[in-house]
Amino acid sequence: MINEVTNPVAGSAGTAQPVPDPPKAEAPALRLTSISLARFRDLALIPPIILVVVVGAFVSPSFLTRGNLTDVLVSMSWIGLLVLAEALVLLAGKMDLSLESTVGLAPGVAAWLTLPTGINHGLDLVPPGWAIPIALAVGVIIGAINAGLIVKLGLNAFIVTLGMLITLRGLLTGISGGQTFFGMTGSMMYLGTATWLGIPAAVWVCVVAYVIGGLGLRYLRSGRSLYAIGGNVDAARAAGIRTDRTLWWVFILASAIAALAGILLSGHLASVASSQGSGAIFTVFAAAVIGGVSLNGGRGSLVGAFTGILLLYLVQNVLTFAGVSGEWFDFLNGSVILAVLIITRVVAGRSRD
Repeated sequence: MINEVTNPVAGSAGTAQPVPDPPKAEAPALRLTSISLARFRDLALIPPIILVVVVGAFVSPSFLTRGNLTDVLVSMSWIGLLVLAEALVLLAGKMDLSLESTVGLAPGVAAWLTLPTGINHGLDLVPPGWAIPIALAVGVIIGAINAGLIVKLGLNAFIVTLGMLITLRGLLTGISGGQTFFGMTGSMMYLGTATWLGIPAAVWVCVVAYVIGGLGLRYLRSGRSLYAIGGNVDAARAAGIRTDRTLWWVFILASAIAALAGILLSGHLASVASSQGSGAIFTVFAAAVIGGVSLNGGRGSLVGAFTGILLLYLVQNVLTFAGVSGEWFDFLNGSVILAVLIITRVVAGRSRD
């Protein structure tokens, strides 16, 4: 509506000038709609997960047993942490391919320094109780190096972390002589074998990490900054966000989480293979993407990332009960990824990056 009023500066005749109505505030209904759509995207994989569970119950009566579901959660706990770490980096508009090698090198260095001399190249230089702090410290150092090259020198994150992936893999092969570290100490095995309140500690660690991460993204200023940086780093910088500092801590945190994932996996297997974590990054990206985390940054949630990896592991478990050979898993997992992307594209009504 245009109101006709006399503008005193329009001219000597006082000609009536059209003055537009003041802008209206955003309707609450629109905000509620956007919140509802965001929550829907976060939970978009729940129906496929339910469908897989129903199919699994028909395939084998053992599928819904407590023991089997616990095994699924334990087996996905370490890679679930990797998905969490990668999701944080992706939200900031970057990517870290080296996380899969950190899973192997961090516990590998800890085993190398703590195992007795003569056991798979063990040096026996540090008391066994320092194994976990050493592994986490290795993760922090790797993250700091990545951040320095990417943030400080302005190098491409994809190229830097790809080079780091190869470097770390070669370093683990070198210190282990291409063999497997075994004879792990009690501290290294604890998180992978302990049970808390009737639930494996690895599951607790994974779930608690997601809860803390989700709360941090929602309520901490630095967490919310990841979305702003991933959406438009220049606009975020103009808004006063310390983009460089935020990127530094997200790369360091992601590598530390990857080191923790390596500790869970090594404890569960009671060993560290020279190829530990190899190829895991493909599953990590697949879980993140089908969970709604954008590869371009600024969009996604940890709820979606968690449901993505859960869906992939449930499908694999059902296929195992169905007697499908493991050689088909990559093909079938890829098909699931494409199917979920098509479904979410149709439901959301727009493309997914």
